[in-house]
Amino acid sequence: MKIWCLFILLIIFSLCISENPQETRYKTSTQQPLPTTTPVPTTIPSTATPIPSSKPIPTENNVKIIFLHHSTGFCIYEGGVEGWFENYNSTKGVSYQIYERDYPADGYSWQNYPYDYWNIWVNHEGNIPYKGQDPLEILTEDYDVVVWKHCFPVSDIEADTGYPDISSNRKSIENYKLQYNALKEKMRQFPNTKFIVWTGAALIRSETTEESAKRAREFFEWVKNEWDEEGLYFRKDAVFTMSSFIFQRIVDVIEGRGDISSIEG
Repeated sequence: MKIWCLFILLIIFSLCISENPQETRYKTSTQQPLPTTTPVPTTIPSTATPIPSSKPIPTENNVKIIFLHHSTGFCIYEGGVEGWFENYNSTKGVSYQIYERDYPADGYSWQNYPYDYWNIWVNHEGNIPYKGQDPLEILTEDYDVVVWKHCFPVSDIEADTGYPDISSNRKSIENYKLQYNALKEKMRQFPNTKFIVWTGAALIRSETTEESAKRAREFFEWVKNEWDEEGLYFRKDAVFTMSSFIFQRIVDVIEGRGDISSIEG
């Protein structure tokens, strides 16, 4: 497995159905996107310094993967992830070991939005868990691939105030962009780890407004077209939108095809 850092953007629209935007572990949501407005580019140059790691560089045939999620991600994982990898390992003679974890979980509020990943991984970075949650310094020692996902209420986005605040948990495009840029810089510090960023989808029509849905589309279009960077992340021409491709997508990333393979692997 290559040792340089390959940040991967994974754009997906979840297939689960929810009765309301408050997530629970076993409720799921069918989500349909609405039209978007023009994204605003706000990328920043990299100033990150790689953090030395004692983790052995994984061999091409032995890779550990962690999938961080909440309720919708659990439904997807239960839909056959382990079985798919068992079959792939047997067929290809490799050992790609995938694990799932509620994140954040007990000890932290049940929220996994841009603010929460920023709060744990950047604001409380280090080798000590924050409120029971492993920061990247710990996760990257244990796993070679980190897949991190938001649950669907991430798309319940409010209007900007004109006063962006990276330390605010208010769901707005202006805050999300600051938090995502900081997360990108943080991930760059771990060149021996590959990251798959699984972004959000619009809520179902009955649980959102047209304005909020447009803001959700605008933000994730910005993620795909601006925050994403050639050579570091999964480019838009290779992005897939069907959850059934998640298994092959992870394999493509592990085997060095994350920037070049098609949505069908």
